[in-house]
This record gives sequence, structure tokens and C-alpha cells, in this order.
Amino acid sequence: MFSSTAEGFEEKTYLSADGLKLYARDYGAGNRSASVCPPVICLPGLTRNSRDFHQLALILSKDPERPRRVIALDYRGRGRSAWDDNKQNYNLGVEANDVLSACAAFGITQAVFIGTSRGGLILHLIAEMKPELLASVVLNDVGPVLELEGLRHIQAYLANPRKPRDWDDAAGLLRELHEAEFSALSAGDWRGMAYAIYRETDDGLVTDIDPAIAEAVIAADFSKPLPDLWTPFDAMAAIPLLVIRGETSKLLSKATVEEMLRRHPAARQFTARCQGHAPLLHLDDVAEEIRRFLRDL
Repeated sequence: MFSSTAEGFEEKTYLSADGLKLYARDYGAGNRSASVCPPVICLPGLTRNSRDFHQLALILSKDPERPRRVIALDYRGRGRSAWDDNKQNYNLGVEANDVLSACAAFGITQAVFIGTSRGGLILHLIAEMKPELLASVVLNDVGPVLELEGLRHIQAYLANPRKPRDWDDAAGLLRELHEAEFSALSAGDWRGMAYAIYRETDDGLVTDIDPAIAEAVIAADFSKPLPDLWTPFDAMAAIPLLVIRGETSKLLSKATVEEMLRRHPAARQFTARCQGHAPLLHLDDVAEEIRRFLRDL
């Protein structure tokens, strides 16, 4: 199911430490009941933005039992945040500091964090930089080890040259590229994904990122082993953790999830059925698991 991505939130901006104007969506900020619980901060994937979390943010901010303030961020170079002239700043360390700037700007001293893919990697760094900020963590299809097959799959679809003609074509293109891993998605979900990924310009629909971000991934050499993040993951040992894995994910392996649970015995694990990398969090079974996790804190 898809609802308008232009409703249910306030638009906010803040400045990064180096003066870049960054954007966020703030759901439930004026709801006094929502202020009782720690807010939820949503961190998107590599080339994604705050619109990815719109459906989940509505669910959590309007929860009849325990509504939450939900803030979804656009990293620099994505969505409505400013592009960086220094393309080297599109890295995890800078983006982690941008998240800390957002928390300072919005007066947040502790929050529940939901990190999809790259957002989860950023949370590994924050667990070392400022662990007291993390009331609890949801890692969406990401962990300390990334599988080569998944990285190459991301490279391949970012390198796809076909540009959608219109919104129907955009939804169809996404379905063509990803349906094998995402059989759980409805026609409305594919269209919602298209609205989250693309934006309209005078030249038609384009992905809503600084092209330098995709270009860097396409040019990356994955023949050399990537460093793992087990040490920062271990810094989450005392933090309530939910690990979501897409059933058909190529990026997060079952073996990595098993090791995550061994190192963090109190963590919970959930498999998003008939979804790959990275699961849509608003689908009924996934959203309910997140609500259950938050209720139990």
C-alpha cells in the first residue's frame, strides 16, 4: 500500500559541521504523547533518502498505543540535502558526524536508530563514537561483513543505463531489476519505491543523488577484501538490537547473522520473507516486528 509522500511530517533543515545545509523529515514532532518515548531516527541506504521511511514513519508516529517522534534523514548529496563540492566527503565517517549534527540540532540526546544498509554501517561507527546516543538499534539487512555477491549486485544496477520515461516506467524498471528478490511487493510498493528513488527534472526522471556517489560505487574494486566491522559491532553489546535480514538478501549472509547473534546473545533476529536487499520496512510483518521490538524496550 502506498500513501502520499508529502503528508504527515514537518520539513526541517540543519547544518553539518562543515556548513552544508542538510534536510530531514520530522514526523510526530507536535504530538505530546510521542515525546514520552525516545524518538526514532531513520538512516537510509547508500543512494537512498528519507522518503524510503515514509510509510514506516507514519505507522510509528501514529501508533495508537505508543506513538513516536520519527526523524528521517537525507545524507549530504541525497534527496533534498545539499551536494558536497568535495566528493571525497561522501564517506561513512563524515556521514556519521552529520548524524551527530542532526541530533544536536534537534536536541536529541538518545534515540532508537533504524539503519538500512549504509545507515547500519554508520551506526557501527556511532556505537564507537557516541554509544550513549543509542537507546536501541535496528539493523536492516546489514552487518559487520558485506558479501561480495551483494556488492557486485549493487554495482550492476547502479550501472544500468536505462532512464525511465515516466513514473509508470520507473516502477516497471525497478520491478524488472529486483522482482526476483522481492516477490512480496505489490504494484503500489513498486510505485512507492520509484517515488522514493527518483525525482522529476526538466530532463525527465533521475535518481535523487549526486551522480558522483553512484560513480564511485560503479568504479570500486571489490577484488580486494573489505575490512570487517566486528570491533565496532561489539560496541553494541549492551544496546538492545534487532537484526532484520531479507530472506533473499545477497549482501547479508545467514552466517554473518548467526555470528552477530553469538556475539550479542540478547539480540533479536527477524527474516523479511520474500524480500532481498534491503527489505521494505512498512510491509505488515516487518513493521509489526519493529513495533513489537519498540514496545518491549
